[in-house]
Amino acid sequence: MSTVTQPPSSLSPAPPNAPIDPIFRQIRDLVYKVSGIYQLEDKLYLLADGCNRRIKQLNVRSPREYWDHLTAHPSRDGEIRHLLNELTIGETCLFRSQAQIDALRKVILPELMADKTKQVVKRLRFWSAGCSTGEEAYTLAITALEEMEVRLKGWNVEIIATDLNDRSIEAGKSGIYRDYALRNTNEFYKRKYFVPAEGTKLQVRPEVKKLVTFKRLNLADDAQMLFMKGMDLICCCNVLIYFDGPSKSKVIGHFFSDLNPGGYFFLGISESLMRLNDQFHLVHFPGAIGYWKPTPKSDKP
Repeated sequence: MSTVTQPPSSLSPAPPNAPIDPIFRQIRDLVYKVSGIYQLEDKLYLLADGCNRRIKQLNVRSPREYWDHLTAHPSRDGEIRHLLNELTIGETCLFRSQAQIDALRKVILPELMADKTKQVVKRLRFWSAGCSTGEEAYTLAITALEEMEVRLKGWNVEIIATDLNDRSIEAGKSGIYRDYALRNTNEFYKRKYFVPAEGTKLQVRPEVKKLVTFKRLNLADDAQMLFMKGMDLICCCNVLIYFDGPSKSKVIGHFFSDLNPGGYFFLGISESLMRLNDQFHLVHFPGAIGYWKPTPKSDKP
């Protein structure tokens, strides 16, 4: 039987203005190297809190000993993955940006379909990058199913949902949501695309799940990003706010490469590509902005 030792009280969650053990700055740099995620000095306490939760679970005695787990222990790769799970907990909801969905239905889908009319296989591929617990991916799936009843009849739609957090991916696969995640979802869609789950929760129907494939992906991993080619739409909303300038530019460069010519890219409402990338063309939609990858013979401004 193992002996459980209570960690020192100094490992309790620290307030924002509390002194930070210098070892957490080394851990921050390691996290940045692995994932591209960077914690500013005034947010370093958040990283410390995540580390402290892992320290308690591992029953190690100090941040220094935890650093050894991250760098010298045989299970260091697995522990870095556990730490990233602690640091990348997101919050979102279905139909978070109705303006982007409207742009997809009214402008983007007609353009994409027109570009693909001569193709034998009528297929569209969407990527929800940094999908958290799947709300954005299922929003795209429901939108696609609605369009399949009219203009997308006979088309195949594939939605790839990726995230760095293992727990978020598993939650997304389950497709079970509380009222708060459904706060922007109208009652018609709730009845049509969800079934009751435990308590007051709702679960997406199988026909919605069928369109979505979940997998873990690190946006800072160049090798993984090279295998995401052939996308028609990429959504990466409120993810790159955790990256610094060079990391953002590298990831956005991958997104540009992974999009088909004529494809579109959405960021979060408060984000932009200003001073990060000049390859995309900025497109204004009612209530939203998007970014378009030019075609070889483009006349779009």
